[in-house]
Amino acid sequence: MNRDEKAAIVAELNESFSRARFSVVADYCGLKVSDLEKIRRDLRDTSSEIRIAKNTLLKRAVADTPCESLTGDFTGTTAIVMSYDDPVAPAKVLAKFAEDFKKFQLRSAVLEGEKITIDDMIALSKLPPREVLLGQLLSVLNGVPTAFVRVLAAVPQKLLYGLQAIKDQKEQA
Repeated sequence: MNRDEKAAIVAELNESFSRARFSVVADYCGLKVSDLEKIRRDLRDTSSEIRIAKNTLLKRAVADTPCESLTGDFTGTTAIVMSYDDPVAPAKVLAKFAEDFKKFQLRSAVLEGEKITIDDMIALSKLPPREVLLGQLLSVLNGVPTAFVRVLAAVPQKLLYGLQAIKDQKEQA
C-alpha cells in the first residue's frame, strides 16, 4: 500500500469517526470470514458498520475526533464498529455476537464522545428500542395531565356531595 492509498484510508476513517455517535473497538482474532460477514449484515440493518484497518492508520484517523480516547485500545487484531444513529441497536447486535462467538472480544467503547466501559455497553444493549422508550415517555407525560384533571374535578364533586348530604338531612328533618 503506497502513501496516497494510506492517506485516503486515514481521511475516510477520520470522517467516519467524526460522524459516529457510538464506536466500539473489538478483537476479531480467530473468527471466520463468514462470521464477520454475518455481523457486517446485522450491523448494516442498524445503520452501523464494522471496519478493519491497521492500528497505525486507526491511530492517525482517530486524532481530533470525539473517539480519540480509543487510541490506546488499537492493539492486535482490531475491528472498529461505528454507529451513526441509534446506539442501542448496534450495542444489542454486538453483545449478542460476543456472547455467541467467544473469540469476538469487545475492548472499549465511546458514546457521544465519552469513553464507556464494556459493562456500560452491555447495559445499553439491554435497553428497549427507541420507539418503546418514546412510548413509555409519552404515557408518563399523558398520565400527569390526566391525574391533574382528576384532582381538579374532585373539588367540585366533593362540594356537590356535601350539598347533597345537607339537602338529604334537611329533607329528613
